[in-house]
Amino acid sequence: MTYSYTQISQYLTCPRRYKHRYLDGWREKDTRAAMLFGRAFEQALAAYFLREDSTAVLFREWAACQNQSLQYSKGDTWDRMLQQGIQLLERFCQDDRIQIHQPRRNLQIKFTRAVSKKNDFVAYVDAIGHLDGTRSLLEWKTTSSRYPEEPDGLLALDPQLVCYSWMTGIAEVAQVVFVRKRLVEVQYLHTTITDEQRQEFGHLVEDTIRRIESAEFLPHSGIRFPQNPCSSCPYLGLCLGRQDLVEAALIRRPGAEDLGWLDELTY
Repeated sequence: MTYSYTQISQYLTCPRRYKHRYLDGWREKDTRAAMLFGRAFEQALAAYFLREDSTAVLFREWAACQNQSLQYSKGDTWDRMLQQGIQLLERFCQDDRIQIHQPRRNLQIKFTRAVSKKNDFVAYVDAIGHLDGTRSLLEWKTTSSRYPEEPDGLLALDPQLVCYSWMTGIAEVAQVVFVRKRLVEVQYLHTTITDEQRQEFGHLVEDTIRRIESAEFLPHSGIRFPQNPCSSCPYLGLCLGRQDLVEAALIRRPGAEDLGWLDELTY
């Protein structure tokens, strides 16, 4: 069976959520404007490094979502997000701090690693390039608020960056954060992942897969102020038995109702 960071992360967040998504076939509807805009913006970034018209690509990809019924965050509109995206591309170009050689080879790179005789782990890395001259594993992020930069070393705790470093063996990692706000900003955040962190993540992956294959799917309820992860979970309707919430947030993979989830554990 093939696992990924998203699967491991989903299981660690809530095993029952993992079961709903990966075994029962439910998935969240693509209705969040921010998520779809992020995908469009990544296409525009790829065009920039391929020396194509990145603004035209952003407009084309984002225009495909213009007439959809999307959920916009407070103050966001399709036009406003497009304008912010164009400004971010211009700022990124002016900064000229990222270089990616052979972009067709070093953008959206697939890495696969065997974690046992029957299981593989797969990761798609946004890019491998240079930040201010330092060869680094690069991850793009689009957000409406700045990422915290203090205390020093905080970025090294990001589990996805640790995962990518474990998969690639590259210690130097960086997040390029495209901040959509009234005055747009691009953050260039860099850190170093240690050998110990990579080894610990490998053990975490092995332990999590063991629990998944043992069918340990106990729920992690999360209704407790100030953090209420259940409230924002797209699978909340399934846990509450609320069909209206299910229909509003989820769709089911075709044929999933004919698959016994325990059978999938033997793949």
